[in-house]
Amino acid sequence: MQKGRLIEKIAELINARKLPLLGDIRDESAEDVRIVLEPRARTVDAEMLMNHLFRLTDLESRFPLNLNVLDRNHVPRVMPLRDVLRAFLDHRKEVTVRRTEHRLGKIDHRLEVLDGYIIAFLNLDKVIHIIRTEDEPKQELIKSFKLTEAQADAILDMRLRALRKLEEMALRQEHKTLSEERKELRALLKSEDRQWDFVSRELQALRTKFGPKTALGKRRSRFSEALPVSEIVLETMIEREPVTVVCSQKGWIRQLKGHLPENSEIKYKEGDGPAFWLHAQTTDKLILFATNGRFYTLACEKLPGGRGQGEPVRLMIDLDNDHDLVTVRVHDPSRMLLVASTSGHGFLVQESEVAASTRNGKQVLNVSAGCEAVVCAPALGDSVAVIGENHKLLIFPRDELPLMTRGKGVILQRFKDGCLSDVRLFDLADGLVWRDRSGREHREKKLSDWAGKRGQAGRLAPRGFPRNNKFG
Repeated sequence: MQKGRLIEKIAELINARKLPLLGDIRDESAEDVRIVLEPRARTVDAEMLMNHLFRLTDLESRFPLNLNVLDRNHVPRVMPLRDVLRAFLDHRKEVTVRRTEHRLGKIDHRLEVLDGYIIAFLNLDKVIHIIRTEDEPKQELIKSFKLTEAQADAILDMRLRALRKLEEMALRQEHKTLSEERKELRALLKSEDRQWDFVSRELQALRTKFGPKTALGKRRSRFSEALPVSEIVLETMIEREPVTVVCSQKGWIRQLKGHLPENSEIKYKEGDGPAFWLHAQTTDKLILFATNGRFYTLACEKLPGGRGQGEPVRLMIDLDNDHDLVTVRVHDPSRMLLVASTSGHGFLVQESEVAASTRNGKQVLNVSAGCEAVVCAPALGDSVAVIGENHKLLIFPRDELPLMTRGKGVILQRFKDGCLSDVRLFDLADGLVWRDRSGREHREKKLSDWAGKRGQAGRLAPRGFPRNNKFG
């Protein structure tokens, strides 16, 4: 590939974000070719960067050898390497035979002409007289000296000056040399062993001239096994810096430099306001849980900066307008989550199982028609508190929840009217905590009245519990 096209191809991959380790490419060529590759960060490992460039660009070309060929009978077939090499040698032998036959034809013609020249030299005066006086000198020469037409034509085609300068010794020496060569070529055509020896000497001559240790034959590239390309570690691509991720109520998301307090004043679009406020690092990933029960994954580093008001998250993930975000969290693969739907069903899931690799997300919680996902909470604590829209609270041990990777889950609380509103995991010894409308924290430690088994209806929540049926 030409240098300019190679640089253009790499630049296209950078713009398409298919070379996350590479920041820029420059052409600094003068007399020598010099292409400068600038890593995206100082922490990028050079060997890893080159391995990915070799894999994704034409800096290194790798292709399978599929020997689907036409044989000497013009029949298509797949040949093994041994048969291909044999076919090449047979071809070289055939070329040798045809070339020898062609050379023999040339020698026979030249010897015939030389015989005519020698006759003309021995009878030079008579030949000149015939040429000067006869109306049909060709026929007279053939008749007088028993020449062939080729010999007569060769003599007549010579200029008189050249005819006078014919030298017998030179003619006879050339005749002798060509006769010896003809003898050798005839012997070559009669012996197959000699033909193979000739092919072998030709190949040895090529090796001597173009061998791997010669200036002409020294390889510019090399054959080798493909190096294993390790998975790209995000930390090696970018600088680790603290950021604050802000997602508004209408789904506009952005990142701000540094860890800002939640009471920081930032601008939102008219009629919009804060919904999710997270402290993260540029190397972190976000998991987004939506009311359709799907998890989505976004890289913090790829979020728009905070100078503007961000971008709609729906442009980054395939989230229908009929669904909204339930929660946005910094991804922690070691953590366990509890997911639940308004139908009262839920289960525990390992967070490492919910990360999605595509814009379409990953379906984890299956929701029934008319219901939607409503809770995604860290599974921290030994007890589960469930509150319904009917203002009834149920508390049961966390051990009653199954660990799943996908499904509808088990019934957490039964409802005669309404549906599930919120779920909270907590340590029973520390008591159940919630916040009222004013933001004041309440803690209830005497919870025996609401303790039961998973799937029961529960009892009315304690006095002072928010009427929106949320733990806050």
